[in-house]
Parts: sequence; C-alpha cells; structure tokens
Amino acid sequence: MAILNLIRWKNLLMIALMQLLVKYALLEPFEADYMFNWFGITLLIVATLCLAAAGNIINDIYDLDTDNVNRPTKVIIGKKVSEKTAYNLFFAFNIIGILIGFYLSHLVGRSGFFALFVIISGLLYVYASYLKQTLLVGNIVVSVMVAMSILIVGLFELLPAITPQNQQVQLFFFKILLDYALFAFIINLIREIAKDLEDVDGDYKAGMNTLPIAIGRERAAKVLFGLTFIPLFGVVYYVMTYMYKQQIAVGYFLLFIIAPLLYISIKSFSAKSKKEFHHISNMLKLVMLFGMLSLLLYRFILMS
Repeated sequence: MAILNLIRWKNLLMIALMQLLVKYALLEPFEADYMFNWFGITLLIVATLCLAAAGNIINDIYDLDTDNVNRPTKVIIGKKVSEKTAYNLFFAFNIIGILIGFYLSHLVGRSGFFALFVIISGLLYVYASYLKQTLLVGNIVVSVMVAMSILIVGLFELLPAITPQNQQVQLFFFKILLDYALFAFIINLIREIAKDLEDVDGDYKAGMNTLPIAIGRERAAKVLFGLTFIPLFGVVYYVMTYMYKQQIAVGYFLLFIIAPLLYISIKSFSAKSKKEFHHISNMLKLVMLFGMLSLLLYRFILMS
C-alpha cells in the first residue's frame, strides 16, 4: 500500500480514466478514424501511467524536506519505503514507459513520437529537481504535463490516421481534445497555486521561490481568486457557443462544473488558512474529474 501511495494511485486512476474516455466516449462512437485497438490504447495508458508514477516518485524524493514540515504524517520515503527502493522504482517505471513509447511510435508509423516519452520523462525529473523551486515555471510545466496526458491520445490515435478525405473530421475531434487539454491545464495551474499557498511554510524553509513566497501570501491568494474566473468564463462561453441547444449538457455543465467553479471563486476570495486552501485544491480536482466525465455527453451533442 505504501508503494501505491508513493506513486499517487488515485491520480493515476484519473489519468487512465481521462484517456479511456477520450478513446471510448469521443473517438470510437463517431466518425473518427483511429489507430489503436484495445491492446494499443492499453499500452498507451500503461506508458503514460509509468511516466507519471516515476514523476511522482522523484517528486517525493526531492520533496522530503518540505513534506516533513507540511505533511509529516504522510511522508513515505525513509519511513515506509527506503530511498534506494524509491530510486529503483523511479528508474524501472521510466524504462518501461519509454520502451512502450518506442514500440507504440513505430506501431503507428511515427517514430518521431518516441521523443515525446523521453521529453516527458526528462521534464518530470527536471521539474522535481529544479523547476519546482522556480517562480511559476514549475507550476506551468506540471500543468502542461497534465494537458499532455489528454493530447497524447489524439496524437497517437488521430494524427497518423489523417487522409485527405477525413482531414476535417480528424481535426474536428483533435480540436475538441485541445479544448479539454486547455481546460485541464488551467484547472491544474490554479490547483498548483492553491497547493503552494497550502504548503508555503514548508516551501519557505526549503528555500523554494513559489508565488506566495515571492509576492506574499495575501497577494498570491488574490492572484488565485482572479485566476478562478478564467475557467469559469471559459466554460460558460463554451456551453453558450456549442451546447446551448442540448438541455442535458447545459444542465450537467451548470451543476457539476460552473457551480463548483463559482463556489471555488467565492472560497478563494476569503481563504487564508492551510485547511481552506487544501479544500480548494480538492474541489479543483473534483472539477477536473467532472470536466473529463462530460466527454460522455458528446454521444447526445454530436448525434443531435
């Protein structure tokens, strides 16, 4: 169980769910041409999860000092799993993820796609060892990685299958994935700032330069509050533009995405304590989940 917690199994499950929804709720039911059968998409999910697990492990290794201050009861490395074992798992997950990526890249006839797995692996290491301490850069990098977990399905499934005849259809579905990837990026970026506000004491003692440390907790909280309006207005615009005729879709987005985002904005305005920022972070994760589950609605939206 300690190893499962080390690799953040709940977060990995969410990544797997997102990729399965893209495959089986968006691409397969409609006219998109795609490359993978069930075995191929399973391998892509495994590769993604391996790289994400490796990233989580190396992040915990480099976060030992801050975690001992911020969440001492949840520290795993050095207490339940040795640092040597953690490093071995880090290397093993990276090797498996990269090797599967090499196989998949050749399977779809795009050998250059292999570089994506190497770059993601490298970026996750650099993020944990250096970029996380850099003002906003680390937050942006990890948010790009979250967005890539959605886009990578489109890159492998849609782009290699493009022909002059199906180009418009393929690009239509890829654009939907871009919209969802952008949503995931913004939500995760806001969540990263909320987590920085939650962990400011430990980060300060570790000599990190997060936004709350650079500009102060109160100003950073105001930035968090301001940023919450970006996904709120973005989702409202998206619903009004593309889904206004679909009552089920409008109701879903109002109840499970727009209302929680409005609640998060209100909570962010007055949040001050570690507990409040932790609550906001959890709410943002919930919004991310419901945002991805909305892919199930496209069966009604695109077939109407």
